[in-house]
Amino acid sequence: MAEPSITPADPILNVEHLSMKFGGLTAIGDLSFQAGRGQITALIGPNGAGKTTVFNCITGFYKPTEGMITLTRRSGEQLLLERMADFRITAKAKVARTFQNIRLFSGMSLLENLLVAQHNQLMQASGFTVLGLLGFSGYRTAAAGAIELAKHWLEKADLVDRADDPAGSLPYGAQRRLEIARAMCTGPELLCLDEPAAGLNPNESAALNRLLMDIRDNDGASILLIEHDMSVVMQISDHVVVLEYGRKISDGNPASVRSDPKVIAAYLGVDDEEVEEVLVEVGDDQVIEELDAEPDRAHGPGDSASMMAGPVTDSIGHSDDHGERVTVSHGASKAEQVEARAARKRAAASEHETGKPGAERARKGEERN
Repeated sequence: MAEPSITPADPILNVEHLSMKFGGLTAIGDLSFQAGRGQITALIGPNGAGKTTVFNCITGFYKPTEGMITLTRRSGEQLLLERMADFRITAKAKVARTFQNIRLFSGMSLLENLLVAQHNQLMQASGFTVLGLLGFSGYRTAAAGAIELAKHWLEKADLVDRADDPAGSLPYGAQRRLEIARAMCTGPELLCLDEPAAGLNPNESAALNRLLMDIRDNDGASILLIEHDMSVVMQISDHVVVLEYGRKISDGNPASVRSDPKVIAAYLGVDDEEVEEVLVEVGDDQVIEELDAEPDRAHGPGDSASMMAGPVTDSIGHSDDHGERVTVSHGASKAEQVEARAARKRAAASEHETGKPGAERARKGEERN
């Protein structure tokens, strides 16, 4: 069962029944959530949960297999992002993005990096010709405005004193802030940040928090971020969405998500020695048998297959009539394990109170559903 979505009063982004499949692998399955205008929405989950795939769908790098992604601009105009080319999403929908790996022009100065982000406006002012070289007044005005905007964001990022230094000479945390400042120079309404606090020390994380909250409170941009640093997520987020295996398992404010047992099990994890104990409690005999059994030869490579020799098809022997099939074992989701264990305890408590077998009532309830 899909987790219910929290509905912001004024959503800027509405993701509905999003699915993304790569052959037989479902990276995102029936995902729905909303991001509020003027809020910081965090998308969290274990490695491989599908967070970056969601970003790639929103920003046009991937075209979703199913679903709708609707962005509502301040003007009220609604745009279906899944139907737009990636460069149109940036230019028309006003969506900017940073990546897990820093992508600055390391040989350019900080100021030049921020001017590059304003290339489109400067080219329009030059008439897409040599008007800038000839010193036309319209271009001079646009160039002066671009420099002022760049200085504004260098001040916001606390980097104005190093405006003329090469970007590659900055400490790692300062490079992160510069990358965000560059994205803000495009004038986005939605800023998508992919793990902005990765690799930062506590002081750098605090500086990042101040910058993001300043953007939210004073610049009118909404922020959607992927992050593994829970101190950052819990301190600055207004809304948190949690993914596991491409499905949403929790959706709410930071306090409610932090105390959700499904999130604790899925995101923080269950110790390896506890996995079989949990499976025994929920009665998942199928997965227990799979843990104890040898690999499934029906859907795995043959004995003679090698990743170092022969064609790839020799090593991928788990195709069927419908194409390659890659599945997650039933009951493997730690969030589902917690849900099943909680249901079992509720049934036992109900049996103790009423004397009627709770397991039987639970079974009948499942049959009705």
